Amino acid sequence: MSDAPRVFVLGAGRAGTGIAQAVRVAGGELVGLHGRREITLDAPLGAVTAGLIPDTVARATIVLVAVQDRALEAALAEVDERAAAGAIARGTAVLQASGSAEPTGFDALRVRGLTCGTFHPLVPLAVASHAPGLLRGAWIGVDGDPEAEHAGRALAAMLGAHTLRIPGGQKGRYHAAAVFASNFPIVLAAIAERLLAHAGVEASEARPAVRHLLSSAAVNLARGDDAALALTGPIVRGDDTTVRRHLAALADDPGADAAYRALAREAVALARAAGAPADGLDAVAALLIGG
Repeated sequence: MSDAPRVFVLGAGRAGTGIAQAVRVAGGELVGLHGRREITLDAPLGAVTAGLIPDTVARATIVLVAVQDRALEAALAEVDERAAAGAIARGTAVLQASGSAEPTGFDALRVRGLTCGTFHPLVPLAVASHAPGLLRGAWIGVDGDPEAEHAGRALAAMLGAHTLRIPGGQKGRYHAAAVFASNFPIVLAAIAERLLAHAGVEASEARPAVRHLLSSAAVNLARGDDAALALTGPIVRGDDTTVRRHLAALADDPGADAAYRALAREAVALARAAGAPADGLDAVAALLIGG
């Protein structure tokens, strides 16, 4: 397969549209963007097709299926239908963008001579127009048949991204890791903003303060090799007095209390790994028991 992929994207949601836009911005050939309804997007994407996958898919060397997990098997069945009709050539790579799915629909596609695998961007593609910049320098999880994995790596290279191979049988753990890194910081920011609101801080001040704090912590993490060395705050210092005050303040907020205790236990483990004094950490750990 050529290392200059021609890409047909099936799925015009945020991820599919974002990847399609990134392909265009990178100077690649976007054969088509196909969704549930016909719409016209702003440049550089233009028209989105709908209904039967169009015959133009025949030009594609990669069919990237970027739909929600619950729609994945149906989407692969559509690809199989078009492959059966000769619209998708043997040897075409069919890549799906879910980090957790193990689709059974790949079996039928392999019988038709297609190669199958995963192309999962480790990037929060919440806004399609941001995707080209976010994908440059990002990491993409890939797996699958050797030819499909090669196609995924070629597509990633075209977008300016790096790749990592998803170990066999480990998609659940792999995707949970992605959720911890991408989704849960947003949840933690929302909890922090809620606590500040309950403390009487205006939202116009709380929101930017929390987001700057979160981004600063991410910068510290990005600049080092070890997460433990980026950890600051009362837990790494073994400051059980401050932790006790926190727990008292969270007593009327069960959700925040549970999150604090669970994450604090992990923070204690990180602090131990960083060589923090054991006596202070033992005192903090004792406070967290039973939460």
